[in-house]
Amino acid sequence: MGQLDGKVAFITGAGRGQGRSHAVLLAEHGADVIAVDIGADIPTVPYPMATPDDLAETARLVEAAGRRCVTELADVRDITALNKALERGMAELGGVDIVLANAGVLHSDRTETTLEQAAARWDDAVGVMLTGVYNTLKVVQKPLVEQGRGGAIVITGSTAGLKGMTDGSGGMSGYNAAKHGVVGLAKGFARLLGQHNVRVNVVHPTAVDTFMINNPQSPMTSAGDSAALARVLPVDKLQPIDVSRAILWLVSDAAYAVTGVALPVEAGVSL
Repeated sequence: MGQLDGKVAFITGAGRGQGRSHAVLLAEHGADVIAVDIGADIPTVPYPMATPDDLAETARLVEAAGRRCVTELADVRDITALNKALERGMAELGGVDIVLANAGVLHSDRTETTLEQAAARWDDAVGVMLTGVYNTLKVVQKPLVEQGRGGAIVITGSTAGLKGMTDGSGGMSGYNAAKHGVVGLAKGFARLLGQHNVRVNVVHPTAVDTFMINNPQSPMTSAGDSAALARVLPVDKLQPIDVSRAILWLVSDAAYAVTGVALPVEAGVSL
């Protein structure tokens, strides 16, 4: 018996990286998965986004773990498309119990040259990681309440949501603001949904070894960035599974009394 047997997890940004890792680990512990990703590039983001083939690979890995997986292409900034993805997945898998608002982008290439470019990057960062999180919370709110069986929501935050972390550019400032903003959303929705036995938390990783920071346009391994991410523990970048294990605990019955928390998984960076 898996600790998540009979549960259905709705995961955004599931095409690769952390989202894929979360999907596979939850499947290994018994959950079926509704896996959502944009499957298309965002013009302001300097690296390629996950593709439909990437999302299909996530589904293959979930099914290899013995669980069902419904995939949908949807932009978290589009609440109608996101709701349709959720509804199709629930219709096939029988509801929703776990929600991981994980979709994210990082404008870290430092190539911003105009005020218009800064504004566009800000809009996309906040759109994906703050508006997109709100949209995710909003579409799952009604089914989680009406099902009457409780649930667990985890938002992907960042060290940037625990301390100031921006170079002043639009994209990085948007990232910093969004990751702080989701803490407020989590606390508010935790109070709103607590009476229905729905828990809402945020997990805050330090740099994770994914394509978001390991791409040709990213300077995240530079000396300046290393200094900004000085860690207390002898840890370099996290692996996606490190974050997935923290999320597994947060969505499991072991954390039944944990809600509204901002959980650092960052080797002491925020100290």
